[in-house]
Amino acid sequence: MRGKERKVIDDARDQPLDKRVRFSVRLLESASTYKDIVVRKKDGFTQILLSTRSTYNNTLNREVMNEVKSALEKAAVDDSKFVLLSAVGSVFCCGLDFDNIVKHLKYNRKRATVKLVDTIKNFVNSFIEFKKPIIVSVNGPAIGLGASILPLCDVVWANEKAWFQTPYTRFGQSPDGCSTITFPKIMGRAAANEMLINGWKMNAQEACDKGLVSQVFWSETFTQEVMVRIQEITSCNSFVLENSKALVRYNMNVELKQANVRECEVLKKIWASAQGMEYMLKYVQNKIDSF
Repeated sequence: MRGKERKVIDDARDQPLDKRVRFSVRLLESASTYKDIVVRKKDGFTQILLSTRSTYNNTLNREVMNEVKSALEKAAVDDSKFVLLSAVGSVFCCGLDFDNIVKHLKYNRKRATVKLVDTIKNFVNSFIEFKKPIIVSVNGPAIGLGASILPLCDVVWANEKAWFQTPYTRFGQSPDGCSTITFPKIMGRAAANEMLINGWKMNAQEACDKGLVSQVFWSETFTQEVMVRIQEITSCNSFVLENSKALVRYNMNVELKQANVRECEVLKKIWASAQGMEYMLKYVQNKIDSF
């Protein structure tokens, strides 16, 4: 359901001078550490923003996935109570960077396939293994792996203009992100097949109705609504938050990791095959920018 409008400001410009200085220092530290994401350490939580410079529409190449994995590993051992995952711009994440994948697979396909798939597997495992809550703020389109990782997180809030699609068969790719088990569990087998096989494009309200999204907020007040709820979670005890997640996720991690391994093995077979490479190359050459 949509949130009601609230006047909440969460901007560095509206903070006292000393807080603004700390905010600026943290941004500088983030910029020096990461190239394709922004990491902001805030009171009580870590914000990870996709802000890709080396890719288009926040797509995921090896470098971006490794940076997100690194940021999660750091947040896992610091004083953050949880992670807020979001994105800069009007797009959340367009999944894997197929231009980059094709470029790497053209040379020594077998070796490149192993490296790429291992990166995806480790990236997905970093979400599965993260013990603190992960809150996701979906500001725009979430496609492919950008959509399939959402069930691995704990709370997903979406802008009403966001939409979700996993058109794997059009990419010449098989499902990833453990979506082969999370999607059927969340939305039922029929709807999951529409997403994973037929590439159903689901709007924000449909995603909420199907359980992929927790709540949908008006675009005009999206950031304010998210920050109101973030501040509410920040007030909670970190020990309680972590143990609450552990109870909800009890016995799920083994199943998720097994699904991740199965999905990645199929990806290796497809990308290492001449037919898979040909289909993916055709998709990259013919794709139309729809944004």
